[in-house]
Amino acid sequence: MNSDPAQLADRPRERLWRLGAPSLTAPELIAIVLGTGDAQRDATEVAVQLLLPANGAIRRLAARPPGELLLTHGVGRAKAARLLAAFEIANRIAREERPAVPRISEPADVVKLVGGRLRDLQVEEFHLLALDTRSRVLRDVLVTRGLLDSSLVHPREVFRAAISEAAAGIILVHNHPSGDPTPSAEDRAVTRQLVAAGQLLDLPVYDHVIVAGDRFVSFATAGLL
Repeated sequence: MNSDPAQLADRPRERLWRLGAPSLTAPELIAIVLGTGDAQRDATEVAVQLLLPANGAIRRLAARPPGELLLTHGVGRAKAARLLAAFEIANRIAREERPAVPRISEPADVVKLVGGRLRDLQVEEFHLLALDTRSRVLRDVLVTRGLLDSSLVHPREVFRAAISEAAAGIILVHNHPSGDPTPSAEDRAVTRQLVAAGQLLDLPVYDHVIVAGDRFVSFATAGLL
């Protein structure tokens, strides 16, 4: 049995508790529902196979005939039943009344959306807002918690959720517990790295907003992007 702490931390359930469910990819979410894999593959690998006929989309997987779930090796009736139950829960949530999707037109909109949760934290949290083509927020994803460092805020973690959500662009947000929103050298270095990665992926970084108490700094407004 592999007990490497780094690999254990990368398992879906550990990632969920460490970073929150929104940070997980579609295969990782499906893997948690499955619980286990089979003799040859772990649950995430089985989930990847399940999603292949659906082109990686959970919505398309949920729309396929229930019996097709059983065609994937490693998925029996019990696991298929858990998946079908999860899909139905999602359907019922979707039918419930939902508030209007927030739309970002300026940095102050970002602060209105997440500032209340970030301004008084005693540790730094780094979030990304995944936006659609109309600048509506698809997801608010906690990427990491703790000191902001380029080795911790890796482009893979930042863009994983944005790509799975088919985002048109992203906004980066983090807080400064010190109360001073002035970007540090590390803030600037991390932002440059992520902007460059976004250009390679054709997934632009529209802004990076730093929240500190009742003040904030927008990289876009300050001409720092």
